[in-house]
Amino acid sequence: MLLVADSGSTKADWLLADKGKVIHSFFSKGFNPFFHDAETVYKELGKNKPLKKYAPGIKDVKFFGAGCSSAPRNKIIATGLKKVFPNAKILVEHDMLGAAYSACNDDAGLVCILGTGSNIAYYNGKQLSETRHGLGYVLGDESSGSYYGKRLLAYFIYETMPADLRKAFYAKYKMNKEKAIKHVYNMPGPNVYMASFAKFLSAHKKHPWIKQLVHAGMTDFFETNIRAYAQYKTAPVHFIGSIAFHFDDMLNKVAHEKGFKMGKILVKPVDDLMKYFLE
Repeated sequence: MLLVADSGSTKADWLLADKGKVIHSFFSKGFNPFFHDAETVYKELGKNKPLKKYAPGIKDVKFFGAGCSSAPRNKIIATGLKKVFPNAKILVEHDMLGAAYSACNDDAGLVCILGTGSNIAYYNGKQLSETRHGLGYVLGDESSGSYYGKRLLAYFIYETMPADLRKAFYAKYKMNKEKAIKHVYNMPGPNVYMASFAKFLSAHKKHPWIKQLVHAGMTDFFETNIRAYAQYKTAPVHFIGSIAFHFDDMLNKVAHEKGFKMGKILVKPVDDLMKYFLE
């Protein structure tokens, strides 16, 4: 049996296949070695009762995750997975490689992730280029959920958010300065916390101020990420993640303005990732 996972910092999607057919699917919290240890992986997956039944028979696990960009970090996730699947061969790779497999298959293209965080890399159809991006929510993550969440929190507290949106934001989150500072600076997973406010963007996506905010973020992503790769002028640019999916109209607008060719937009790449390995 083959188990394939695509993991961001917030959520991981899993598919289990046997004899070329998917027999089980589930999701778990996302596992990022910057924020989670091997024991967290082991305990979280141990909560999945159906998975326990299949675990001994799983021979191959392919995990593609945010933050899995070096051997030491990959080992953290692999160690936790090995405790759950003792009879399996474990492969842990960066989520960018999984995104490339799912969006490009064996063709060339630029692959972008716009989810909790953001990243970009060029895939030549065989290998993924070394990315200069993926700097995380403090230095980078342009146009990601954490990027927009950080701005929503700041504009709410600064009282520069339009009054109608500020009223709706408070009604939903009962937010104040102290609550925001406590969660961002003193609680674990500040990137996931900030990204959780991206749902507010989606709920009010037709509001002119929200449109302007999203457009500015995607333009920022183009200028700091996409433009850094000369291939954007000729190769398709693919997008993975919830932000890309829910604001596909804005992505297409920015693509038209900036002159790059839109490729696929995938909200759940694990399906295409499984197809890639089964084929």
